Amino acid sequence: MRPCRGYWPVTAIVGGECAVGGALDLLRAPPFYPVMLELGYPGYLASIMGTAKVIAAVVLVAPRLPRLKEWAYAGVAINMIGAAASHAAMRQAVTTLVAPATFTVLMLLSWAWRPPSRRL
Repeated sequence: MRPCRGYWPVTAIVGGECAVGGALDLLRAPPFYPVMLELGYPGYLASIMGTAKVIAAVVLVAPRLPRLKEWAYAGVAINMIGAAASHAAMRQAVTTLVAPATFTVLMLLSWAWRPPSRRL
């Protein structure tokens, strides 16, 4: 089975978002850290989420590691769905759902299009 040609571009976007978002979380920098506080989350959650995002970015682009990739994809999904749910729970503008929804779709495409060597 040949992998989809869109796998690497989509996976690079998802991995890039995890890496950049994770680094910004670890640095407690805008735009994510102030939003996290605005949503009512404690500041220390940025260190936890940042570490998890950076690890996920590495695992998603590394060769093989199929079981870790499943966990990384699950973590990205939980993060993005949780972000959308948090914005919705705080009755924020519908536009705040666009980024998490977009990255959820891209993550699902990356997962669905991954080559056999990256599957369980």
